[in-house]
Amino acid sequence: LGLPRPWDQQWSLRIQQVLAYESDLLEYGDLFEGSKVVEAKVDELVEASLAEMERIQEMGGAMAAVESGYLKSQLVSSHAERRARIESGEEKIIGVNAFEGTEPNPLTADLDTAIQTVDPAVEARVIASLQNWRDTRYQPPFNHPRPCKALEKLKEAAKGTDNLMEATLECARAGVTTGEWAGALREVFGEFRAPTGVSSAPVAVTAEEGSALATVRRKVELTAKEMGVGKLRFLVGKPGLDGHSNGAEQIAVRARDAGFEVVYQGIRLTPEQIVDAALAEDVHAVGLSILSGSHAQLVPDVLERLRVAGATDIPVIAGGIIPNGDAEDLRAAGVAAVFTPKDFDITGIIGRIVDEIRNANKLDPLEVPA
Repeated sequence: LGLPRPWDQQWSLRIQQVLAYESDLLEYGDLFEGSKVVEAKVDELVEASLAEMERIQEMGGAMAAVESGYLKSQLVSSHAERRARIESGEEKIIGVNAFEGTEPNPLTADLDTAIQTVDPAVEARVIASLQNWRDTRYQPPFNHPRPCKALEKLKEAAKGTDNLMEATLECARAGVTTGEWAGALREVFGEFRAPTGVSSAPVAVTAEEGSALATVRRKVELTAKEMGVGKLRFLVGKPGLDGHSNGAEQIAVRARDAGFEVVYQGIRLTPEQIVDAALAEDVHAVGLSILSGSHAQLVPDVLERLRVAGATDIPVIAGGIIPNGDAEDLRAAGVAAVFTPKDFDITGIIGRIVDEIRNANKLDPLEVPA
């Protein structure tokens, strides 16, 4: 869990309150009514939306579009195209690719304390409380019936066509936890992993002769050749409950376009699942994207599991909302490189990943002429 400081939250709230109460914005239903420019934009959006809805209907509806991966691939493609415009300078983002110079800013001072994290003692107390509940729910004053029978009934209902609500309510009356309830259903149904949209996303940045991407592609090819493999393999992992997948997806797409074979299984994976995939796919690097503030717990977990598996030659790269102090700690723990949102040059990041693969495999630094 990572949250903005109370001061930062208040700053955002005050901006909205000033607009609401110190201006007359809320006194008008539509400030732009009658504007030819706005009406034209509305017509454009409506036309495009109706066309998209028609395409989805032809596929069989929204569920079919989700299951086929179409919706996700469209989202990933749209983000990739926008990233390409930002990197080329076609789309200006103030402070990122335009007007980057700045005076010292009190809003960004002391960023090492800018992320609120959960006290480990609080986490331990919650886990202990849960375990205590499981151990004592059969006793007075609760006197719940044994949950095993309720869970078995739930699984039987899930295997058939019965409505699950009755069995679920019985689980609640038996003191079954949400984790036990979900685990029982997972045993029956398995776990759905939605298409990631990465493999089907079109190329957003072309590797034209002399371009930065062409240079990185050449580095990837030469490194693979020196290592005696057909392609460099790169696993992009999203550990924990962080659902913000855009950054990981854009790294995965650009790595693919740079010539990597990319392994990306989507969001909400455990460190164990990520390491198992890295070993099974025999990858040459692991990239971890964490924007929830839990990097200090999850990244070392992955590093330790790789160490136990004897895979310390696989460099681990971390990316996310990571304060400078935490970044230093991660590097000291063995992370090869740390990237944050200010590192918007994705092609440059991919090039750095190639460098870390070469370094981990004791290959000489590679300079490729542009």
